[in-house]
Amino acid sequence: MAQLLSGKIASAAWKEKIKTDVEKRLAIGKSRPHLAAILIGNDPASSAYVRGKVRDCEEVGFESTLIHLPESASEEEVLQEVRKLNGNPSVSGYIVQLPLPKGMDDKRILLAIDPEKDVDGFHPDNVGRMALGLPTYLPATPYGVLLLMEHYGLSTEGKHAVIVGRSHIVGSPMSILLGRNGKLGNATATLTHSKTPNLAEITKQADILIAAIGKPFYIQSEHVKAGAIVIDVGINRVGEKLVGDVDFDRVEPIVSAISPVPGGVGLMTRVGLLMNTLRAADGRG
Repeated sequence: MAQLLSGKIASAAWKEKIKTDVEKRLAIGKSRPHLAAILIGNDPASSAYVRGKVRDCEEVGFESTLIHLPESASEEEVLQEVRKLNGNPSVSGYIVQLPLPKGMDDKRILLAIDPEKDVDGFHPDNVGRMALGLPTYLPATPYGVLLLMEHYGLSTEGKHAVIVGRSHIVGSPMSILLGRNGKLGNATATLTHSKTPNLAEITKQADILIAAIGKPFYIQSEHVKAGAIVIDVGINRVGEKLVGDVDFDRVEPIVSAISPVPGGVGLMTRVGLLMNTLRAADGRG
């Protein structure tokens, strides 16, 4: 039976460590980390996600601020809030919750965020620093995947890691991080996507398979090598259920370890954000 890579268990352990670090900071007179979020509109998934982040902050001892703008807010109003947060020395880092309402230029808003406070790790300055191996904030979901693997003592060195999905948020940075020379790197990273011919031939070579394509049950048993580690980043709604990109019931019997959906990487993404915010309290470096 495959080992279950539980985000619930791993996130609780990481949050305890972060809480301890915050207590140590405060004991020597350092500032309390402060995470802010801008939420526009009332998208249920976005609202739930931001509420979860506020709860996380309370659990680990961070200060948190939620700036909730109406769906009717203009792009200029959002940029005004971004500028305020950029100039607020008490805020360690902040996020602008995606997706934005239709008609808003997400690139313009992203580029307005101070890279030193971009704890989502999406600003081109931080993406470039990541690619060059410089100190920076890692994109929260790939970072969460690394933290999940670290919690369970999984090694990536010398392994063949195949990532399915090439988004700038998950797939592309994941391939860079796994291929780098360093902790939880030194893998041979292959980046694939929906247009990759003979996809199953490649995924079946993977010691570590990371599914991040955004299509429910896309990865079937024929895509997976026996004994592989499978990490499912996908979160898809099918009817009333949340499901992953991996057909868990068919894949789980043949692999050595697998993350569930829900209860897997989604919880670890929030931990990645907390880790970035903790770092931001002292500056990106």
